[in-house]
Amino acid sequence: MLRRISLVIAVLLLVAAAVIFAALNQQQFEIDIGLARFGVSSGLALLITFAAGLVAGAALSSAAIARLLTERGRLRNALRLAEARRGQPAPPSSPPDAG
Repeated sequence: MLRRISLVIAVLLLVAAAVIFAALNQQQFEIDIGLARFGVSSGLALLITFAAGLVAGAALSSAAIARLLTERGRLRNALRLAEARRGQPAPPSSPPDAG
């Protein structure tokens, strides 16, 4: 419960800092992305770039974690098969981490 409250407070502080940052950086410039050209403030452009990097990093991290979990499952199955061939009982499977 305390962990969830801390996360909510941290997110709210980050949002407040982002709003203040965007409000204090009002310099305008144009962005040309090839298909369109539009004007944007520097604070907003930096926040959008940061958010895009955060999303890309989370996607890449989740893909790497998925590969690791798949490998862990494959190794557990291989261990069970190897121990079954030796005639020994497999150790009890540990529950997944709650963290």
